[in-house]
This record gives sequence, C-alpha cells and structure tokens, in this order.
Amino acid sequence: MRVETPPTPAVPEVGAAKRRWVLAITSVASMMVVLDALVVATALTAIKAGTGASVAELEWTVNAYGLSFAVLLMTAAAAGDRWGRRRVFVAGVSVFALASLVCAVAPDAGTLIAGRVLQGAGAAFVMPLALALLGAAFPPELRPKALGVFASVSGLAVPLGPLLGGAVVAGISWPWIFWINVPVGAVLAVLALTRVEESHGPDRALDVPGLLLAGAGSFGVVWGLAQVGTASWVGVAGPVVAGLAAFGGFVVWQRRAAHPMLPLGLFRSRRFSAGNAVIFFHWASALGATFFMAQFLQEGLGYGPLAAGAGLAPWGLTTVVVPQLAGRLVGRFGERPFIVAGLGLHGLAMLWIAAVAGPASTYWALVAPLVLSGTGIAMCLPAVQSAVLTSAGPRFLGKASGAFSAMRQLGGAFGVAVLVAGFSLAGGYASPHAFTGGFTAAVVLSAVLAAAGVLAGCFVPRREPKEN
Repeated sequence: MRVETPPTPAVPEVGAAKRRWVLAITSVASMMVVLDALVVATALTAIKAGTGASVAELEWTVNAYGLSFAVLLMTAAAAGDRWGRRRVFVAGVSVFALASLVCAVAPDAGTLIAGRVLQGAGAAFVMPLALALLGAAFPPELRPKALGVFASVSGLAVPLGPLLGGAVVAGISWPWIFWINVPVGAVLAVLALTRVEESHGPDRALDVPGLLLAGAGSFGVVWGLAQVGTASWVGVAGPVVAGLAAFGGFVVWQRRAAHPMLPLGLFRSRRFSAGNAVIFFHWASALGATFFMAQFLQEGLGYGPLAAGAGLAPWGLTTVVVPQLAGRLVGRFGERPFIVAGLGLHGLAMLWIAAVAGPASTYWALVAPLVLSGTGIAMCLPAVQSAVLTSAGPRFLGKASGAFSAMRQLGGAFGVAVLVAGFSLAGGYASPHAFTGGFTAAVVLSAVLAAAGVLAGCFVPRREPKEN
C-alpha cells in the first residue's frame, strides 16, 4: 500500500529566520517538559516532608506524570492534524504551565498528584507537536542538523535536572521547581502564536475508536509496568495483557478506518519501523539506567541529592555537545552508523559500570563509563529522530512524531520495569552491599536493552530517504 501525497503542499515555505524561531521555541519547550520529570525525582524527600506523603503517594507523584503523558501522545498528534499543530502545541504549553501552578500551591499529596496528571497531559500535547512543527519547518536536507540542535537543547535537562532540583530544594523550597514553569510557559505560548506558522495534517476527522483503543492500550501497559516491585505478578500482567489486547484491536481497526490516526502503510518503510523499534529500546535502556544511577550515588556511595546531581553532570553534559555534531554528520553518512555505534557505546559503558560498582568503589571509577554512556545516548537520539521523521512525507509528520513519542514513552516505562525487576531479584535497599548487588543486575539489563536497540538499528537502510 503506497501512501499518496496530496497535490498541494501540506505546509507553506518557511524562511530561515522563522525556522530559527521554530527551532528555539520547540527546543526550549521540550527541555522544560524533560527537565520537570528529572527535577521532581531529586525533590521527593523534601516533598514527603512538606506534604506528609506516603511512599506510595511519592511513587505516584512520579508515575502519574508518565501515565497521562503516555496515554495522550497519539491523541495529541491527531488533535494537531485536526485543529492545527501550532494551536495544539500552544494549548499543551498552557496546560503544562497551569498544572505547574497547581503543583506549586498543592497543600497535600493528593492535589500534587492531580497536578502531575494534568502536567503529563500538557506534556503529551507538547512533545509530538514540537517534533511535527520542527519537521514541517525544515526540509529533509536540513532536518538532521535541526534535530541535532533540538536534541542538544533538550539534553540540557539531563545535567540541569538533578542539579536544579537539589539546588532549589536546598536553597529555597520544593514548590519552586514548579513555579519556574509558569513564566517560561507563558513566554513560549506567546512566541509560538506570533513566530510559528500554522500547519495541519491531511485528515480533519478524528478517529475516535482509534483514539480510545490507543489510549486504553497505553494506559494498560504503563499502569501494569508501574506496578512492578509493588504488586503481584497478576497485578502487573493483567493490565499489561489488557493493554496489549487493546493495541491489537487498534491495529485491526486502523486497517478498516476511513481516517486512521496512524496509517499502517507508514510501517512499510524500514526506516520508520526500525526507527520506532530503536527509540523504544534506546529510551528503555537510558531511562532505566538514569533511574538507578542517581540512586546508586546516594544509596551506594552515600551522596546527598545535590552532590548526586553534580556527580551525574559528566553523563548529562555530553547530551549538550554530541547531538549537534551528530546532527551535522547524519546527513552525510546516514542514520545507521550513529544508531549502532551510539547504543553500542552505551551498552559497553553499562557493562563497565557493572564491573567496577561496589560499596567500596569511588566516584572517579565511574566518570569514564558515564561519559562513554552519555556520548552513545546523545549520538543515537538525533539519528533515530531523523530516521523516523524523514521516512514520512509532510502530510504525515504529525502522525509519525506521535508514534515516535509514544514508542519512546512506552519504552521508558518498559525499561524501568525490567530494571526494577532485576534489581529486586538480585538485591534491595537493606544495605549498601545489597543495593550494589541489585544495581549491578540492573545496569547489565540496561546493556541487554541497548543491544536490542543495536539489532533494531541494523535494519535502518543505508540509503538516504526520499519523501513519500
């Protein structure tokens, strides 16, 4: 089945100045969304003291954000095609800022969790639309370089997140990790309305059954995976199986729908299919490793939150520098070398960390593999983004970016669940020695997930993509 291109262009020509505005606005919005997820993780102890939250409530302070984020990603992409990508992007930024205000003034854990659900919903309407607006503004030959800059700015959240969270909690108070989003979101919304061209997808009709099935599938899978380590295997497997069944129903419906929210013909492109598989395993490995690395510095080596954030800086700083260089070179050499080499380096770094980690190990033994891991993760990201977005013509950019963002979020939930299961089987929190045993198993599993990403990356074609 060939995906036909409409006779008229999907988006107007965008000048160089406007392209720069699109790149700046979408990149900063993406950084804000990623930063918020990381900042909260370092502030959990202070949030517990300030709200009296239980351990389960603290867990849902993190999970509520990821759950609503994952469930609404495909809906956001479809809404952007229907009502305008700029309009929906601005709505997402506005909701995110409003939700941040709710979190900042939350008097108790329940209100905070509700605010985090709303934040995740806003983030879901920011990320895929940011990529769609970027893809619409930049022609295919300029897209890899732009995606490199986008990934670098977004990557600032990795070193800044733990540092900012620790500094704000230590110097002011935990609500300020949310207050900062309010003025930033307001400025981004105004700039997007005045500096970004509007664009639409080809289908103005919403695929309501598709939206419901995709949402139910994402909810079931993410909800089930979030229970790993706290619920029985039945409590985990039940929602996951139900979610997978909903995804199966989604695929069947997409074959019959008059206006499918995700045209299955896109998956006939090896670049699109392999790229989505790569981002699933890329983020599964990277997010799972991040989840445990911060804990190892605190539980295993005895660091405080701010010191742990500073200790992760060598890892995160590579995500600022490397994507720009990779983005420039992807157009010349293709995506596959950067995907395979990047995830390969990250996987080797995880094995290196597993070999040197221990209760008596020093931080300096971790610096070199942290830099190697960060370099690999940062090298892969702009390449896999380019593979997916250049495999779809302009009319399908919104749908392609929605699928990409959904696969990334589902991969993150899967990776954390797999590493938590490995950690629980091999160790625990009873002592630094027990934690190290679990941590070692977790990072080995991170390397296994990276190897799966390398295998998927081998299926990305060598040839330069052509527009559909």
